[in-house]
Amino acid sequence: MVLEKVGAPPAFSYDLLWGERQIRSVANLTRQDGIDFFKIAPKVPVIAEIKTFPLEAADVALDQLKTGEIQGAAVLVMRGKS
Repeated sequence: MVLEKVGAPPAFSYDLLWGERQIRSVANLTRQDGIDFFKIAPKVPVIAEIKTFPLEAADVALDQLKTGEIQGAAVLVMRGKS
């Protein structure tokens, strides 16, 4: 009933208001590429570089990824998780 008196909410891009973002990861390989990679991985020095951040510091992690301060992956960790 309130909507009848006030009207519809104004048209607005609420993703801008709340700062919502989407993070996507894309792998461009075939199943056979993956099988081949895992066959040779033990023979070469495959080193995964990660930097962990508490979930509350997601903005810092995104900033560091954007500026190239992180070589590898940024991982967000929730409290009580390891």
